[in-house]
Amino acid sequence: MQLEPRAKILLKTLIERYIAEGQPVGSRALSKLSSLELSPATIRNIMADLEDMGFIASPHTSAGRIPTPKGFRIFVDTLLTVQPISEKSVKSNIQHSLQIGQPQKIIANAAQMLSSLSQFAGVVLAPRHEQAFRQIEFLRLSEKRILLVIVSPSGDVQNRLLLTETDYTPSQLVEAANYINRNFSGLQLDDIRMRLHAELQQLHKDLSKLMAAAIEASNEALTDDSEHVVISGEKNLLGVSDLTYDISSLRRLFDMFEQKTELMKLLDVSSKATGVQIYIGGDSQLVPMDDMSVVTAPYQVNGNIVGTLGVIGPTRMEYHRVIPIVDITARLLSSALSHPEHGIKNDTD
Repeated sequence: MQLEPRAKILLKTLIERYIAEGQPVGSRALSKLSSLELSPATIRNIMADLEDMGFIASPHTSAGRIPTPKGFRIFVDTLLTVQPISEKSVKSNIQHSLQIGQPQKIIANAAQMLSSLSQFAGVVLAPRHEQAFRQIEFLRLSEKRILLVIVSPSGDVQNRLLLTETDYTPSQLVEAANYINRNFSGLQLDDIRMRLHAELQQLHKDLSKLMAAAIEASNEALTDDSEHVVISGEKNLLGVSDLTYDISSLRRLFDMFEQKTELMKLLDVSSKATGVQIYIGGDSQLVPMDDMSVVTAPYQVNGNIVGTLGVIGPTRMEYHRVIPIVDITARLLSSALSHPEHGIKNDTD
């Protein structure tokens, strides 16, 4: 919808003031802040037109106006000026947290950095675990208790505890691990199951049970989505009155972080988009709360989009500050995960 220049300036001014103070904005304040040489009557008429178009609303307790979800939408799409931040200092902070390490640790650190820099909640949709393994090992913990160590092709390490009916010797565990690694490394787990059914019948009965249990445990480990969404800084949102103004809102906030289903759906959709995306509650059905916004960006591994990261905060957030934080973090996480050692060099170029 096209707005005349004066209406654009007044709407932008109103929303920026509302983001800064969280209070309805009156015509007198707009007259001073907008630098437009308009009479109070003219400003009131323009405000009335913006209200008729659904961009602002008048709370019954105040003569001022507040932006609607539709108003926030046009603001972030056409009126927002994203001011450049000191990318060098931000990049240095993020680089420090994304040092060489296992992918899940780097992803957790990225979520923490998003939360720390934005002062809201940081979230990362992690890549789904690969349905194959590079290597497994058995470690005897005690009688009939074995630790299964699973290494994915990307170097991701997962552990599972196996409780067995037989007390296996260390040499038997080495024999079983060598057999699996020699014959099944790099294969998809579904293919391994089919081969196991035929081949393990020819092996020692006790080792057959151990190997079958190891493959099932590997499948559970590599398909477990419980840690697929990594969230950091949830407590930051407890201090945001826009999201916790009553018990019902507080409960919805906790349910969203506990269940993660709605977040996974939003992040999965945003991973199919290009660049930074802004989802506004009340405007997007993907956002579970009307007063919440989510700013996201996809990240890549070796040129392929594998996940999404973002910041969860109130609709009344400083978008001009959050957007570059999300964009920079996505680019640096892509670099970190694409690096052969899962890290990035500590430079500021």
